[in-house]
Amino acid sequence: MSTPTTDNRTNGKFRSGFVAIIGRPNVGKSTLMNHLIGQKIAIMSDKPQTTRNKIHGVYTKDNTQIVFLDTPGIHKPQSKLGDYMMKTAQSALQEVEAALFLVDAADGIGGGDRFIIEQLKKVKTPIFLVLNKIDKIDPEQLLPIITKYKDLYDFAEIIPISALQGNNVETLMNQLIRYLPEGPQYYPADQITDHPEQFVVTELVREKILHMTREEIPHSIAVAIEDMKVQENGVVYIGCVIYVERDSQKGIIIGKKGALLKEVGKLARRDIEALLGSRTFLELWVKVKKDWRNQERVLKDLGFRND
Repeated sequence: MSTPTTDNRTNGKFRSGFVAIIGRPNVGKSTLMNHLIGQKIAIMSDKPQTTRNKIHGVYTKDNTQIVFLDTPGIHKPQSKLGDYMMKTAQSALQEVEAALFLVDAADGIGGGDRFIIEQLKKVKTPIFLVLNKIDKIDPEQLLPIITKYKDLYDFAEIIPISALQGNNVETLMNQLIRYLPEGPQYYPADQITDHPEQFVVTELVREKILHMTREEIPHSIAVAIEDMKVQENGVVYIGCVIYVERDSQKGIIIGKKGALLKEVGKLARRDIEALLGSRTFLELWVKVKKDWRNQERVLKDLGFRND
């Protein structure tokens, strides 16, 4: 178990470590990750359970490197995909120097928060309670909220923030660095994620679909790259397949005369070009793969693995 140093400086020594970001769905974990890294690598949506894998974001500054793991929201599984997401989130606690337990300060303590706290009691990892979305509550409400959480668990640190606005995030980072051990620089200073570009591209496409479709669609889609290559003219060609579970969902994503799919491609291409720094030609197809969330072979083919 990591113990904090006497102050928040590295004293000339290089400090590094892995830090998990955990919490209920839709509390702002991906928003915090993107703010810390300074670039979008995790998709953001107002729909819960949008993060499915551990997204590794690399923060490097001065004599410090932190590899953040943005985990799926901990929730009661409803499918084999849900089981995978739960195991992914829980396993993250076994491989980190510290964990940020992110909660929605405006929501109050719910059953999901209590469930997560019970899981935290099984590990020795230092746990930070990070109360997010403080911009949505009256400052006088903050202390009573903190007191309720303190009664449930002995947190290493308690820090209120607004991930969206960046309020108090620097304080969070300074405190976190105190818990890092001396260690190596795992990644080059300019690297912000250990995921391949293909993974981030599929997530950006999925994000646009989440923003533009009805409630029945979000958890029923998966995105896979069939081809990605640099053409002779320097344009990056990307061929993506969007998988859904039912024929009716295919029609929704394509939209009237292909309008919705075209808009998804337009918005995703803008973010992909910013990520790659190159002009991009993005081609999208929609295919039906019935009940894919409960088929282990399909889940493995799509990259959902706990092994």
